[in-house]
Amino acid sequence: MWHHIGFWLSYPSECCQWHSSGGKSRSDILLVNNHNRFRIINSGETILSSSYSIEITWFITLRHLSLAIAHGSMSIECTNIRNELVSLTQTLVSTPSHNDAVAVGNKIQNWIESNTNATVQQDSHGNIIARRGGGPISLALIGHHDVVAPDEQQVRRDGEYRVTKQNGRLYGRGTADMKGSLAAALLAFRDMTPADGLEVVFASFTGEENGGIGAQAAIDDGFCPEYAIVGEGSTNYAGTEQTDVVIAHKGRRGSTLTAHGETAHASEIGCGINAIYRASDAIDILRELAVDPPVATVMETEIKGSIAVTEIDGGTAWNSIPDVCRVTVDERTVPGKRVPIEQAAIEGVTWSIDQDLPPMACNDSTFLNLVTDVATDVHSATAATPTQVTKPHATDAGWLSDAGATCIVVGAAEPGEAHTAQESVSIDAIERCYHIYRAVPSQHHINDGEYWLDN
Repeated sequence: MWHHIGFWLSYPSECCQWHSSGGKSRSDILLVNNHNRFRIINSGETILSSSYSIEITWFITLRHLSLAIAHGSMSIECTNIRNELVSLTQTLVSTPSHNDAVAVGNKIQNWIESNTNATVQQDSHGNIIARRGGGPISLALIGHHDVVAPDEQQVRRDGEYRVTKQNGRLYGRGTADMKGSLAAALLAFRDMTPADGLEVVFASFTGEENGGIGAQAAIDDGFCPEYAIVGEGSTNYAGTEQTDVVIAHKGRRGSTLTAHGETAHASEIGCGINAIYRASDAIDILRELAVDPPVATVMETEIKGSIAVTEIDGGTAWNSIPDVCRVTVDERTVPGKRVPIEQAAIEGVTWSIDQDLPPMACNDSTFLNLVTDVATDVHSATAATPTQVTKPHATDAGWLSDAGATCIVVGAAEPGEAHTAQESVSIDAIERCYHIYRAVPSQHHINDGEYWLDN
């Protein structure tokens, strides 16, 4: 089992001398296991061969740990993080999890137990929760390992999901939503160095595609970190080839207006009360409400709600006055505000709520700026500039925010990819997420100024 000993190593450096060709100076992580073998995690391309030797000719001081190895050759294992991200994503995606997420949940738990020294448990709901570090403040990397049902072309003959790699992308059910980001979070959880006083949590929920029932169950059991980065999609929201930072997203309130009438033969309309007409009057009110939907402001950014009628069901025969008509209403809610749908519950019409997924709004500008600064650093080699954006879809961040956690959303999925027959994810985006997830928990402060851990 590998143990992260918390040292950022740049090589060649004053404390290490590489005796191999092809070395490049860049920032990496040094890991040590129980048998004093070392692993260096590089940040993308292969820097050296998979097995080579190093001479360490100086002392490496790691807080309370000193390592002195003088002129001794050691076996070094170099891991290409991009390849690891691809491999782990493929493993997660290939495991079916639309009807039953137990198998992929077991794989996640086993991976954490084999690759980290974290404490990990799978609760009675199938959620996987692991913890590293310690302190009064917790930061969680949040994902989910259930998916929607696959298209038939996404399933192999043996029942496993098909995963293909092409042109820098991975294709398959769950690549975008959200096993690519989940793989990035797992590897970042393994490789990060938690800041002093910070507990870092990895949590993958079940039932996100069914209204977030896994997240709700975990919260009911007491799960609520102070801070959370949720790995739902935020890539290419404000530009191309960039992973943005979502500061707020809409919720969803699904409801039904039921109009009641009295049935009669259609040749004697005066003998009945037409439920469809009553429903039509209620719909007219909804259309008026839709003209001026609620608008919320989060960190000086506006996010606008919406309301739409999506289904109408009424009548049983062409020659019968209908006594019942049901109208399905889809409302996209914004933080702190709702459309007054109850105004449409006029005489003979009742209103019931079928689903209410909460919106999310980041309430801590210091934490938000920290994540944005880290994301900007990750994009520093490109022309892209990550932007603080809003998201139209509800996620588990809504449940966590509603419970009191400070949340933002950063993930590899792009608009229009999730739940499609051609679902795919950019490997570059997965890698960017890995670096963001890995770096944030090690940051005590922003630009040598504000200390987010002291908030």
